[in-house]
Order: sequence, then structure tokens, then C-alpha cells
Amino acid sequence: MSQQFEHVSIDKHANIYFDGSVISYNLRFADHARKTIGVILPSTVKFATDVPEIVEIVSGKCRVRIGSADEWHSHEGGQRFQVPGQSSFEIEAIEPVHYVCHFSN
Repeated sequence: MSQQFEHVSIDKHANIYFDGSVISYNLRFADHARKTIGVILPSTVKFATDVPEIVEIVSGKCRVRIGSADEWHSHEGGQRFQVPGQSSFEIEAIEPVHYVCHFSN
């Protein structure tokens, strides 16, 4: 996993969700790729997806449940998980989770 992004535009206005438990920023690349980068404070939150997403955990520990699955899977820094489009995922941040979300174009 890369430690930085090159040649990127960043929206100045933060995305703040779930009463401040999740804060992220939109990144836009010259090739039209779009990502968000942010942090999830200890909490359990649920996101809906429009397009397929890859969520890269930069640091922290969490548990994830994708779609209507019953089981939770543990993830930590250096790992990633995929979520289909038109689905959802729940994430329980056990400690602050720094992440990058990669969206399919």
C-alpha cells in the first residue's frame, strides 16, 4: 500500500457522518478516479454503496459485516475488504480506523 497519493485534487469541505464518528475528504485524480480518505472513531456505523468499493484499512482495528451476511470479519491496518455495488456494510471501529475508500468508475 502506498503511503501517499500524487497529483490529486482534494475537496476542502469534509464529509461528516454519524454525529462526527466518521470524517472523510473526497480525492479526485487526473484519470477521473475518485477516492475518500478519512477516519472512523470508535463506533458502529452502516454505509450503503452505489458502486463497488474497496476499503483499505491504513491503521486501526475493526470488524466488518457486508450486506445481509450474519458473520463479522476482523480487519486491521494493511488489510482491505470489498463491497459490491448496490449493497451495504457495517463497520465497528474498535479503535480509530484510518481508511481509504476506492470507488469503481
